[in-house]
Amino acid sequence: MNDNPDFRPTLEQLEDRGDFIRRHIGPDQREIQLMLDQIGFASLDELVDRTVPSDIRSRQPLNLPPPHSERVVESALRKMRARNQMFTTLIGMGYYDTIVPNVIKRNVLENPGWYTAYTPYQAEISQGRLEALLNFQQMIIDLTGMEIANASLLDEATAVAEAMTMTQRVSKSNSKRYLVDADCHPQTLAVLQTRARPLHIEIVVGNPRLDTQEEFFGVLLQYPGSSGAVRDPKPVIEWAHRQRALVTIAADPLALVLLTPPGELGADIVVGSAQRFG
Repeated sequence: MNDNPDFRPTLEQLEDRGDFIRRHIGPDQREIQLMLDQIGFASLDELVDRTVPSDIRSRQPLNLPPPHSERVVESALRKMRARNQMFTTLIGMGYYDTIVPNVIKRNVLENPGWYTAYTPYQAEISQGRLEALLNFQQMIIDLTGMEIANASLLDEATAVAEAMTMTQRVSKSNSKRYLVDADCHPQTLAVLQTRARPLHIEIVVGNPRLDTQEEFFGVLLQYPGSSGAVRDPKPVIEWAHRQRALVTIAADPLALVLLTPPGELGADIVVGSAQRFG
């Protein structure tokens, strides 16, 4: 130990004095050689030559720019971002701009209490996450008017596909046909058709006719429609139930703040995308 009060060790000296890297960051040379001897290779280069196909390896050094400081990189990224042009999105079809209120951002997304308060009896999940999921489920129950809610699936399209298979399992109809409202989102229809093919389910796309005698085991309605139209689904729901079919409504959760909840209209299953909340 140096007794000189003016002595200032270099970073290299500090690194050499500590054993953190040796204990925690990868194997040392002795351990590497031991493993190589065990598998019959003289060096790491020989191991790479034998295991990595030559057609995907480059013998030339990477043509990378020199390293930069964080400040320089941030400045370059800001200039790049300034070239973006912001337009109003009109894509629709379930894709909408959303605004996250600052009060939600600060008290939920930026509040570590939601993801650091670990519960002692279930180490792989935090108490905050459990509470957040419960709050989410209760919100969905309130908006949809249903008795229970899950927490949750991947997106609206895959949720609809799961709803279709669940409908087939519990429906009292012997039909293999599933009626899909023509005003459903196209991405939802694409996932449905992919999921239905190996299950030998026939997807019928059209406008539900209340006078038809065709039999379906389930019906899918978009509420509001992909075109933006808001139609009363209750007559179709009542017709479907008379045909022993179950009805799934793909709803916009934000629109349900104003519209009649599908559960109150008689829907059997309700799905949607919570991305609408930001």
